[in-house]
Amino acid sequence: MRDRLDGLWRDEDFVDWYPRDGRPGLSPAQLATVCVLQFLLGLSDRQAAEAVRCRIDFKYALAMELDDPGFHHSVLTDFRDRLAEDDRADRLLDLALARLKEAGLVRERTTQRTDSTHVLAAVRDLTRLELVTEAVRAALEEVSATAPHLLDDLVDDDWAVRYGRPVRLGKNPTKPMTRILAAGNDAVRLLDHLYRHGAGRAHGPRVQALRQIMVQNYHQDAAGRLRWRTAEKEDGPGLPPSARAIVSPYDISARYARHGHIISWKGFTAHLTETCAPDTPNVITDVATTEATTHDSQVLPGIHTRLARRRLLPAEHLVDAGYTALPHLHQATWEHQVTVSGPLKSNPTRQHRQNEGFARDDFHIDYDKRQVICPRGQVSAGWHGPYRSGRRRCRC
Repeated sequence: MRDRLDGLWRDEDFVDWYPRDGRPGLSPAQLATVCVLQFLLGLSDRQAAEAVRCRIDFKYALAMELDDPGFHHSVLTDFRDRLAEDDRADRLLDLALARLKEAGLVRERTTQRTDSTHVLAAVRDLTRLELVTEAVRAALEEVSATAPHLLDDLVDDDWAVRYGRPVRLGKNPTKPMTRILAAGNDAVRLLDHLYRHGAGRAHGPRVQALRQIMVQNYHQDAAGRLRWRTAEKEDGPGLPPSARAIVSPYDISARYARHGHIISWKGFTAHLTETCAPDTPNVITDVATTEATTHDSQVLPGIHTRLARRRLLPAEHLVDAGYTALPHLHQATWEHQVTVSGPLKSNPTRQHRQNEGFARDDFHIDYDKRQVICPRGQVSAGWHGPYRSGRRRCRC
């Protein structure tokens, strides 16, 4: 990295990150490189700062003098906060890939592969009752930090006992329905009080999260009484789908997802694309983070769009069955001239299992003519025929 590239970044790349006045700061290019090395070696902030101070290989990679004392470990936290703003991380990846491309370490129209992995949100795993109770506590903490006088006529000793510390109830708490109604009524009182007396102070992120959590977990019956939502829709409104259900008041973008009967998590999904040509090193060319409930096939067009902007489109793109949706395979071939290689999902119908019909694997796709040919030789009416709607049958 130092010998062939003279570093992945330069200080001039970070000009818009810092104000023009004030005392000189540390080199942002060096801090970015330290973050990369820290991730590769699995170091904490203290260990990374100590490695910069003591290790010769770190000093060589950062172009530092041997007697350079380094920096305090808290600087890395501040730098990552700056990195998380806007799309700065993507811009740094673009700069690094441009310099790797100039050095001949990565090039266009080779073979690349994409796979996804789950990312856990930095939140506790809460039951629904714990979620509502913790949401009330989070909203109280937020209001007490900005406008504590609003809570003078609302919070009493009972509230201090219920919401004075992080909730720990477990899956089988005592008197669950009493706790459910108590937490719901407290949340309604708090939101109504803030609406009447809080003015503009009642719109913080924790208060807004409490509003959404209440709508997703409670409903009112015909008499106006608060009721707990259940999964059975016969007794009232059901629960929201996992794509919308909030799992923590501290990160309302995290979602619950499940793959098969083994893997389940609350958080996000990261999609990593890297080169895998035999004559070049493996280099990550794209990183996409989505909600955990976003299907893999929906990410493929965005990956190709970003790779086209970086001029690093592959000739062959290797993926697993989660990415092989037929419309997106055609789009990759038609718009970007990328051949997507991967297994198609097996989805046999009842007629096919009983030898009375055909499955998707029995059809042939002619990408040049944008047609689908059935096993009996009949041609569908254009590309958007039996596959796009999922309900139309072959004419034969």
